[in-house]
Amino acid sequence: MACPIGPVVDLVFSRWTTPILWTLNEYGRQRYVELQRRVATITPKVLTQRLRQLERDGLVRRTYHAEVPPRVEYEITDLGRSLAPLFAGLAQWSAANLDRVERARQAYDGLTAP
Repeated sequence: MACPIGPVVDLVFSRWTTPILWTLNEYGRQRYVELQRRVATITPKVLTQRLRQLERDGLVRRTYHAEVPPRVEYEITDLGRSLAPLFAGLAQWSAANLDRVERARQAYDGLTAP
């Protein structure tokens, strides 16, 4: 039997999806440049690709405002917001355990050093 959470991991935990969803959940509706600023190291091309995929998946809504100049905003959908408890749990786990992970890495690296 295939892992039942595999598709969710592929959908939500790709390199840039998690920071984009977290940012939209945390800060609300964002213009493209605001989102790019908050997800600091992402390239414009990758941000555009990820936003399109998230919109296709129903996790992000894109709103185009026909103004001069045109304005585009992105916001997390209710479906995307339903992931908030998952992100909160991961943040809690991270705060409680990342130092232990780092110590384990250092111990492992010390054992395997030439």
